[in-house]
Amino acid sequence: MADNESKQSWAVEPARHSGPVAGRARQGMFGVRGSGDTSGFGGLRLPAYVPSAAERPYGGWFDEVADALFDALGAQGLPADTVQQVTVDRGEITFYVRREHLLEVCRTLRDDPALRFELCSSVSGVDYGPEVPQRLHSVCHLTSMTYRRRIRVEVAVDVEDPHVPSVVEVYPTADFQEREAWDMFGIVYDGHPALTRILMPDDWDGHPQRKDYPLGGIPVEYKGAEIPPPDQRRSYS
Repeated sequence: MADNESKQSWAVEPARHSGPVAGRARQGMFGVRGSGDTSGFGGLRLPAYVPSAAERPYGGWFDEVADALFDALGAQGLPADTVQQVTVDRGEITFYVRREHLLEVCRTLRDDPALRFELCSSVSGVDYGPEVPQRLHSVCHLTSMTYRRRIRVEVAVDVEDPHVPSVVEVYPTADFQEREAWDMFGIVYDGHPALTRILMPDDWDGHPQRKDYPLGGIPVEYKGAEIPPPDQRRSYS
């Protein structure tokens, strides 16, 4: 009984920790500042939306996955705050994981008979902007071919220390996707076999999809007319 109570305590523990921030207020369609906004959405104002930590029961098979994952991590002796937060939002379940335990969590999700998330279908980056703590997020989208289930595993880091362990040794399909997240967001995947740019030239300065990256651009010629870069266009709003 004591062992069961210990496992149950580990399982509900993640919801007690203050989780990462995953949202920010938006102004305009693209958050453009100090230059023309030609989208027509310059007056758009949206409040910050931060999905709160979910509480059990999560619903459906989410509880089965959470129970199996927490039991397996607890059996490995990993600390209770390995999973910082569990969020259920828009029909998806997300496990926010501390980066130092990401590989253990991924191996468990892949190998545990009750989980079997064999495929990493995508690794994506997110930047929530300079005003958000731990603004850079690395998101692994995992698929269980055995049970036909999909989950998200997310890691949040500061822009001053944007290091996340590479999951390529667990999920080889993450190779090019981690390179793209590095290229666009500057997330450094430690242990990646060849972390080089994949979209931008090798000597490119900065990471174009960060929220504080200058809009910039180059003039484009189109049927005899020249369209100026976005930051030099007139504002229509």
